[in-house]
Amino acid sequence: MKKLAIDGGERTVPKGTLKPWPPIDNTDREAVLRVFENQVLCGGGAPETVALQKEWAAYIGRKHCLATNSGTAALHMALAAAQVGMGDEVIVPAYTFLASASCVLHALAVPIFVDIDERTFNIDPAKIEEKITQRTKAIIPVHLHGLPADMDQIMAIAKKHNLVVIEDACQAHGAEYKGKKVGSFGDFSAFSLNSSKNLCGGEGGFFLTDDDTYLMRGDMLRMFGDEIDDETQLRVYNASILGYMFRTQELPAAFARAQLKRLDQNNAIRQKNCAALTEVLSDYPWVMTPYTPEDRTHVYWMYIVRFDPEKAGVNLSPREFRVAIEKALHMEGVAVGQWQIMPVPAQDLFQTQLGHGQGFPWRNNPLYDRQVTYRGEDYPVASKICEDYTAIIGTNPPNGGQLMEMYAEAFRKVFDNLDVVVKHKDDDIVAHFSGDVFMAA
Repeated sequence: MKKLAIDGGERTVPKGTLKPWPPIDNTDREAVLRVFENQVLCGGGAPETVALQKEWAAYIGRKHCLATNSGTAALHMALAAAQVGMGDEVIVPAYTFLASASCVLHALAVPIFVDIDERTFNIDPAKIEEKITQRTKAIIPVHLHGLPADMDQIMAIAKKHNLVVIEDACQAHGAEYKGKKVGSFGDFSAFSLNSSKNLCGGEGGFFLTDDDTYLMRGDMLRMFGDEIDDETQLRVYNASILGYMFRTQELPAAFARAQLKRLDQNNAIRQKNCAALTEVLSDYPWVMTPYTPEDRTHVYWMYIVRFDPEKAGVNLSPREFRVAIEKALHMEGVAVGQWQIMPVPAQDLFQTQLGHGQGFPWRNNPLYDRQVTYRGEDYPVASKICEDYTAIIGTNPPNGGQLMEMYAEAFRKVFDNLDVVVKHKDDDIVAHFSGDVFMAA
């Protein structure tokens, strides 16, 4: 057996092997140059933006799509269009990206967190109803890491309690639930075009709905609150609501259109790469690989694994064991690390409840008199996962079989020498993945 890199041996994956996302070719360059040729750089009615909206609506199977400057903006627009506001509560999963919950605060409402399912990492439908109150106005299910949430159960709960459903599909472009694209189930859906996402625009997002009134409200919020003339479809520069500037721009819109042509192909490569990793890791019963129910597809924005020290026969805590393995894999050249390190309700924003100042909307709110406290331990599944999971980075194209084979060799090398891994658990090595940038030192 080769000596581990963390113990002085050679690394398995040579530096420079991992290729960045997204793959860029002449199709992308031509799309961006087309914007300069048209000499239209921005505007809600600009040609690349309008075309992108139509193409994405058709891809998802929805009536209306508005291109935005981020997925966060799209979520805020959906809440505003649904008239969620002061005194309202919104159900959100306890493990997700901050924006799934902070958008609720931007709408002046209060997020109420629900723990997640241990296998899918998505909101646990069985735990939703106990959090519903007379103030509950909406549910934001998140299709986390590229795996759809259980939309049938969520939609049934929403119908029973007359709640709006806003799908946060920012990490799940092209994923399907029972043969339908995610983003086509709720009253609204939101997608991100951030540079790390399966569909990349650099930055940007989508707001989708089938309701004409919701579209009108969303579009007004997207563009300063301005009204649009029914006949000319032009702005009349008369703001009738307090709006924002949530439009996208033509350059990222054009780039996203070019990337959209290859979305399914790129997702298929991700799925093939991840299947190869799962096959290798299945030899180790103490490694939990991503779970995909039979009624849905996974598009692997991230490939997440968990480590069980007890099953591995290692006398370390889950966190200590995970960190030790991350260090060893990092030294072998495998890109690993965590993105979310704690449940969202455990973050400082929700502990201090500063909000918009002086505790609003939790306090000093004439329409809200409940005492809401957020404790990480109230979400045991989310808290447990944060201790023992890591993300394996590099399953995206243009990476393929060659890199997966190197990763497989590195896994076997590290996992078959856990005694050496444990010996180096306190080495001054950091392997950390944050957002869309892999950082290691």
